[in-house]
Amino acid sequence: MNANDVIDSFVTEVALRLPRRQRNDVAFELRALLNEDLQARAGDAGREADAAMAAALVREFGAPAEVAARYRTPLTIIDPEDGPAFLRATIIGLAIIWGVGLLRMRAQVEGGMEFLRALAQWWSTTVLPSPWWPGLLVLGFGGAAWMRRRHPQSREWKPRPVDRIPGSRATLVLGLIGIACGVYVLLDPTWLLDVVWNGRAAPAAYEALTYTDTFRQRQGPVVLVLLLLNIPLLIAVIAKGRWSPLLRRLELILGLALCAAMLWTALDGPVFLAATADRTAKSALIAIVALTLIGMGIKQYRRVKPSPA
Repeated sequence: MNANDVIDSFVTEVALRLPRRQRNDVAFELRALLNEDLQARAGDAGREADAAMAAALVREFGAPAEVAARYRTPLTIIDPEDGPAFLRATIIGLAIIWGVGLLRMRAQVEGGMEFLRALAQWWSTTVLPSPWWPGLLVLGFGGAAWMRRRHPQSREWKPRPVDRIPGSRATLVLGLIGIACGVYVLLDPTWLLDVVWNGRAAPAAYEALTYTDTFRQRQGPVVLVLLLLNIPLLIAVIAKGRWSPLLRRLELILGLALCAAMLWTALDGPVFLAATADRTAKSALIAIVALTLIGMGIKQYRRVKPSPA
């Protein structure tokens, strides 16, 4: 095999990795480039080009697959700009899925199941199937990237106020309604039974949603006050039409205080008289605290405060 045979072999391997409509043009261009470089290298060495010199040249040029990639548009499922968001969503989603599974495992252990058996069940029913979440994200991010390439005008940047209200004032109004409903349920959780069963629920159901005296006297009033303090905060934002730095700080303080109160409730004595209702409520509180802290952490991470020059 001589120098030309080495170059022809390399050019052929590169061309075969390209779409048919590109092969001949790329092969012509690549062969001319390699032959020119080979003649320059032979001239510098003061001898005729041979197979060893040609092999050294193409090895330095790159593997056939790498060279072919330079001549074609890369296939990108997730745009590089979406990489950090995809990674964050993957980690957060898997943490939530695994955390919910751990809470279920804890309930099984408390119900009498052996720890190793519960752990094996958590692994097989929660952890192993959990890659469905990254797969779903791949479809979502890939579809978004495809739409942006089809409609590039959608990527045009538009200025937005930094202190804007996410969504609109209607979003905050819905938040106020949610807080009001939460306060009402906190005051009288059996109200749900009256709404669903029109007051004809079994006595055991009413007992299950009856607070303990400890919760009524200790954590209950604290949680109630912290929830109510969010109402004037949101009203101030709605009236102002934006989030000011002071309102953001108040939101952070109230959020941390409410998380601390809910965590105290979950880790302290029973909330409901019925053990099953108590476990369910505490699991829900822990999940709410985890999601709230994650959301607050993301907000703080995304804050931008330019340093003075």
